[in-house]
Amino acid sequence: MNRYTIDEKRHKTAEVWRAMEIHNITEDIVLRTVNDIFDAAEKEASADKPCTCFQCRLDTACYVLNRTSPRYVVSSRGVARAESETIERQQAEADVISLAYEGMQRIAKSKRPHFDHDSSLREKPAAEGPWFNIPTIIGRVFNGGNFEPMSEIEVSLLRGSSTAEMIDANWQNPYRLVANTAGTFSFWPKPEAAGGVGETRKFDFAVVARAPGFEELRHFFEIPVASEAVAALSFSMQRTFKLPDLYLFPPGEEEDD
Repeated sequence: MNRYTIDEKRHKTAEVWRAMEIHNITEDIVLRTVNDIFDAAEKEASADKPCTCFQCRLDTACYVLNRTSPRYVVSSRGVARAESETIERQQAEADVISLAYEGMQRIAKSKRPHFDHDSSLREKPAAEGPWFNIPTIIGRVFNGGNFEPMSEIEVSLLRGSSTAEMIDANWQNPYRLVANTAGTFSFWPKPEAAGGVGETRKFDFAVVARAPGFEELRHFFEIPVASEAVAALSFSMQRTFKLPDLYLFPPGEEEDD
C-alpha cells in the first residue's frame, strides 16, 4: 500500500495541474504590452522619465493583472478562438494599454526601496538540480497586550546567526510590517544545493521581531525538506510553511499558559 505525506500529495497534485497546461492569455497580453511601453520609455531622453528597470516592469504588470479579468485556455483551439474574437480582443488590449500607463506612473512614484533599480534581470539559481526547495514561510505578529496586529516594525529570518538569503530581491529580509497586511510577514529562502534527489534535511530557522517598548521575540523552528531534481523558481501556495501566531509583550509581561 502506497502512503504519502501531505507534502508529497500536494506536490503530486501540483504536477498534475502543471501537466494540464492551463494558460492565461491575458497575462501574455499584459506582459507584452508592459514591456513595449517600458521599452519605448527607456529610449526617451527626458530627465523625468519613469524608472524602466525589471522590478518596476514586474510591479506594473501586477498592477494591470490585478485590474483585468483572466482569460484561460487549455488548448490550441482556445487560443485560436480568443484570437478570432477581434472586437473583444481589441477592447481588452486598449484597456491593458491604459492601465499599463497608469501603473507605470504609480509605480514610478513608489518604487521599492529594497530593490536595486537597474535594468538587468534578477539572478535566480539555475533550474537544474538537485535542490532543497525551502517553502515560503508565512506568519503573523501581534501585540500581546491588546491582540492587535503589529505594524511599522521589522521582522527578520535567521539561519544560524546570519540573515537567511532570499530567493531574490522581491522578498525582503528583514521584512517591514505595514498596517494593511494585518501583521503578516513572509519569507522565501533561496534553494540550497543537494547531493542527490530524494535526500532529506532539516533546516533550522529563527524569526526575530523587535519593536520599541516590547521585549525582543525569537521563535525557533525547523523545516524538513526533501531534495528535488529542479529548483522551484515560481511562487506557489502549494509550497508554504505556516508559523503559529507570534506575540510581542512589554518588558516583564509574559503570555498566560
